[in-house]
Amino acid sequence: MTTVLSQKDIQWLLQQQPPLIEDYINLEEQIQPNGIDLTLHEVALPQSSGRIGCSNAQRSIPATVPLVYDGLGFLSLMPGAYIVTYNEIVHLPTNVIALATPRSSLLRCGVTINTAVWDAGYSGRSQSLMVVYNPQGFHLQRDARILQLVFFQLTQDTEGYQGIYQGENT
Repeated sequence: MTTVLSQKDIQWLLQQQPPLIEDYINLEEQIQPNGIDLTLHEVALPQSSGRIGCSNAQRSIPATVPLVYDGLGFLSLMPGAYIVTYNEIVHLPTNVIALATPRSSLLRCGVTINTAVWDAGYSGRSQSLMVVYNPQGFHLQRDARILQLVFFQLTQDTEGYQGIYQGENT
């Protein structure tokens, strides 16, 4: 049976080599009863179209341009789609996957983050799609907690993630 990892399980995995999460900003604030919050490193604006075909050779992701923070470390975002990169590097064991959800305060501001599954065995500094729906825009500060990862233990070890994003942004 698959189980959701508790705070105690997460703390144990943080002590392993490699640790479950590294490059966190403030572990005391980020660790939650049922997961861990990821913080914002960078927001980028897509500059071209993407393409997904039937094979990896037919896949291309859009070029992006990182946005520049103001003197207080904030970005003023207009409605639209953005690519966010997290500060934290995630190292999932081969028997643990993660699913993510935006923090509720983000949703209450009219902003969401869409993610894919963090596969067992994945290691990297991930990226996600952030969409600002609020017609008034949104102000976001670097290092803000924006997403919570929830970890699930699988019934058995897997071969582990072998895809093209392994080790990304590290």
